[in-house]
Amino acid sequence: MRIAFLVAPQGAEQVELTEPWKAASDAGHEPVLVSTKPGKVQAFDHLDKGDTFEVDEVVGETSVNRFGALVLPGGVANPDFLRMDDKAVAFVKDFFAEGKPVAAICHAPWTLVEADVVRGRVLTSWPSLRTDIRNAGGTWVDEQVKICDHGSNQLVTSRKPDDLKAFCDAFLHVFAGEPG
Repeated sequence: MRIAFLVAPQGAEQVELTEPWKAASDAGHEPVLVSTKPGKVQAFDHLDKGDTFEVDEVVGETSVNRFGALVLPGGVANPDFLRMDDKAVAFVKDFFAEGKPVAAICHAPWTLVEADVVRGRVLTSWPSLRTDIRNAGGTWVDEQVKICDHGSNQLVTSRKPDDLKAFCDAFLHVFAGEPG
């Protein structure tokens, strides 16, 4: 399955991009780096610059129909940039409209809040997002990983880099169509 990894041109938490990418690739999926601009994206290790990664597809030039699932890496700046980009927000919203599974870790649910897709859902995130999630109509829980079946698609969320193993295991099960 082709899996879109949506990140802004800068600010993605590197380990929250590379570990899920490796897990998806090792499971036989095709991870595809999608961003709002062509070229390279600058990842971060907390507040320090990390590596750069080549963009495969640009959000305004691709379609949700080209993918089976979506992964949203965190990082404080990454989802903040994405939620200010109308095409990125529409891209995320379209995964929900099409009933395709979505996985988001750490600060990434900010983009989900902007896309107005958390209402009625139970999810987790970095703790500072709990008020935003609640204000957007979602229920926030402090759990390592949360799988929410709501409507026609599944949403997998996780809190932080320390939860990456559980996050990757959960989204791989969900993306394979297995019960959470």
